[in-house]
Amino acid sequence: MEKTILGKLEWTLTVPTPFVFLARFIKAASASLSSVSGVPSDQEQEQPLENMAHFLSELGMMHYATLKYCPSMVSAAAVFAARCTLNKSPVWNETLKMYTGYSEEQLMDCAKLLTSFHSSIGNGKLKKKACANIPTAAVDGVAAVAKKNGP
Repeated sequence: MEKTILGKLEWTLTVPTPFVFLARFIKAASASLSSVSGVPSDQEQEQPLENMAHFLSELGMMHYATLKYCPSMVSAAAVFAARCTLNKSPVWNETLKMYTGYSEEQLMDCAKLLTSFHSSIGNGKLKKKACANIPTAAVDGVAAVAKKNGP
């Protein structure tokens, strides 16, 4: 019955995916970067962060282990991991916490999982295209932040 009503109203419902949240979280990350530096963010500077966040979230969608996390957390963790990987400072701030609803501590496990997927793909074509100029060792940025903040 509900499906018929929605059909008559011409409504289409979809399941939220990480992509739905990712666009907003990347915007928040870009805004927080420009508010910290005082310089308006440049699209060229934001592109590596956007590419890496999209890559990590898409990589997460291909693994069953990420099903225990809701799509918004996967997106926030992808942005967090991308910022760690690209050495953005601060890695996480109040603006990002407000827009995502997650603290750095809440994201840590999911971010570690996403970066472990990245580390395990070896030198496949997908990794080469998406992250051509990002060294594999930089993925350890999430682990470094975790060690710095303690258990």
